[in-house]
Amino acid sequence: MDHFGSRRKETNRKWLPTAAALAITLLLPIGCRRAPARTDAAYLSQVRLSHFAMSESSNLAGGKVTYLDGQVTNAGTKTLVGVRVRVIFRNAAGEASQNTTMPLDLIRAREPYIDTEPVAASPIKPGEQRDFRLIFDQVTQDWDGQYPQVTVAGAETR
Repeated sequence: MDHFGSRRKETNRKWLPTAAALAITLLLPIGCRRAPARTDAAYLSQVRLSHFAMSESSNLAGGKVTYLDGQVTNAGTKTLVGVRVRVIFRNAAGEASQNTTMPLDLIRAREPYIDTEPVAASPIKPGEQRDFRLIFDQVTQDWDGQYPQVTVAGAETR
């Protein structure tokens, strides 16, 4: 009986580090919380996009990847922690042939390659201008090759 009793104690002890780690993970953010980000429709006009440049490259699967780089400016008084953009590729007739809404990612590093991160990882302060990159694994076949229309579709501020 002692043999089984000691096994039960050992089994219970195996869960102790896991339970402690879980408790720390759940309780630690409570003391470190910042003000929550909120979607701010009125702030959209304060987020300005400019200096667009497009490029393409091949991926490992033999397909084509299209990049749209530019600059985002926070012209308002709040800190941006998230930006969503709507990108419309048009065909030769000027009709929307691809309409995509996606998060805007900031360029974190340019060497040895361009690396991006979400805005939340490096919030944009009031008056600050940052470089961004949008990545498209597929663009519609009937795209006219002109710059797409890019508008701010969402902004999260703090």
